[in-house]
Amino acid sequence: MASRCKTAILISGSGTNLQAFIDAVQGGDLNLELAVVFSNNPDAYGLERAEQAGIPTACIQHADFPDRESFDHAVIAELDRFEPDLLILAGFMRILSPTFVARYTGKILNIHPALLPLYPGLNTHQRVLDAGDQWHGSTVHFVTEELDGGPRILQGRLAVVPGETADELATRVQTVEHQIYPEAAGWVGSGKVTFRHGQVWVDDELAEEPVIQSYEV
Repeated sequence: MASRCKTAILISGSGTNLQAFIDAVQGGDLNLELAVVFSNNPDAYGLERAEQAGIPTACIQHADFPDRESFDHAVIAELDRFEPDLLILAGFMRILSPTFVARYTGKILNIHPALLPLYPGLNTHQRVLDAGDQWHGSTVHFVTEELDGGPRILQGRLAVVPGETADELATRVQTVEHQIYPEAAGWVGSGKVTFRHGQVWVDDELAEEPVIQSYEV
């Protein structure tokens, strides 16, 4: 990829992770070109964040299409106008079709609020508390057709505080997400991390496990 990796960020809501990317780029900590912010929700506040930052926006409502496949074809056509090298799912509340994933194989990143492969799916914070786990966190991974099952790049972890609520834990995990997501995307954008044959390679070496960073927040 070029030194200024053209990046599309896909959102459905307020765009807090999007803001982390904007801040990192504007602060000079992230060498990505934010080419477009796309949403399936015209009321997403993240679109306003993008416009305030001078980033082009696009919106296609999924309700206007009869099925997921036809919606994804329309999204592909729209995104391809911007020729993105990298797609960032930042609270994009749509399950991607196999067609979409295949179109951008090795170019789509997502972040999941758990230390995958633990706790795929929803309600991760409460599930961690119910299990009495010592550690929790978030995982940046490449997207494949397996939901939350793509190869892992980077995990940020923190110690669970006895007695904290799921909401309190979620807030702390989100703080970690805002740090690790732009960092991992920068690795992919610079070519430090690549996707080959369904696996993560870091500095041209196969990475069997994700990079793990611990945080105190």
